[in-house]
Amino acid sequence: MKTGAAMNPLFANLPTTVFEVMSQLARETGAINLGQGFPDDPGPEDVRRKAAEAALDGYNQYPSMMGIAELRQAIAEHYRRHQGLELDPMREVMVTSGATEALAGALLALIEPGDEVVLFEPMYDAYLPLVRLAGGVPKFVKLRPPHWGFDEAMLRQAFSPRTKVVLFNNPLNPTGTVYGAEQLALLARICVEFDAVAVCDEVWEHMVFDGLKHIPLMAQPGMRERTVKIGSAGKIFSLTGWKVGLVCAAPHLLAVLAKAHQFLTFTTPPNLQAAVAYGLGKDEAYFTGMRAEFQRSRDRFSNAMRGLGFRVLPGAGTYFVTVDIEPLGESDDQAFCKRLVSDFGVAAIPVSAFYAENPVTTVIRFCFAKRDATLDAAIARLSKLERKVA
Repeated sequence: MKTGAAMNPLFANLPTTVFEVMSQLARETGAINLGQGFPDDPGPEDVRRKAAEAALDGYNQYPSMMGIAELRQAIAEHYRRHQGLELDPMREVMVTSGATEALAGALLALIEPGDEVVLFEPMYDAYLPLVRLAGGVPKFVKLRPPHWGFDEAMLRQAFSPRTKVVLFNNPLNPTGTVYGAEQLALLARICVEFDAVAVCDEVWEHMVFDGLKHIPLMAQPGMRERTVKIGSAGKIFSLTGWKVGLVCAAPHLLAVLAKAHQFLTFTTPPNLQAAVAYGLGKDEAYFTGMRAEFQRSRDRFSNAMRGLGFRVLPGAGTYFVTVDIEPLGESDDQAFCKRLVSDFGVAAIPVSAFYAENPVTTVIRFCFAKRDATLDAAIARLSKLERKVA
């Protein structure tokens, strides 16, 4: 390689991810990190113990590229039990090294240069670079607070005869929005009309509150053969460092996705796969209890924020609460988040970072998936902000 040779501008010109920027600021200043989405609980001990036992006593060489049979069968059974999906574990299920790898593989496998890809903003920050890496042309559906909904006119403005893929996140990071049957039916109808494949980022599928139930887009009429469903064991078990992705798709799609996966990570640690297989078989009490505990933390944190005079926006899923800062006289969420870290010792994420263009700049995101003591300490620091603004 020649010294000074040009790098791929797609990556060379990308800024450092906002999650790393805010987390680094938190480390440097000793701030309480409510920015990056990870719990401060170690995760279920029995699942972790299974991983340790499998590493010590089990097979530690290359497992099957598609995932160990035990896990693929557990994924199929889990989605049958929880979401009513009937999947062939050997032909319609694959394991990847995290959901982001699954997204990358799906987009690289499905998109040809010049294909249009529909994206909903705000969006997880990996989506747009991956679409562009695959040669896709992004078309945006811009969602707005407080409810972050979409209608048929918004979809028709983004879809066209050149649409190949729609990338859909439900529940939605960063806003915590959970899309129900009516909006899913609308999106499914438009996908069928335009013959588009839906890549569904459903990593938060178990993190749904207020008596709601996650509905997979794959279950909608016409979508069984045109959906790639992506889940995350790291999110299901609050073990975000494990990076075990769950991919489900019809055989004609999965066969091509597998070829992309082959040349990305190829496989995933077998001890983690064995532990996830065990975890997915846990009884309903585990999942309902987990949701109840996270909902309690969400409500506790949201009520405390309201008590400080913040406008908390509605959200029924994920680890996140979003707050409208406009009533505080603020209009620049990025500057506001930097001030929160430097002056008040609390890290949050500006939602404008989840847009490609013309962003909402008055909403910030907090992670509530923390111990009570952590949240209480953050609230105490934020109370000083409230008094300063007042």
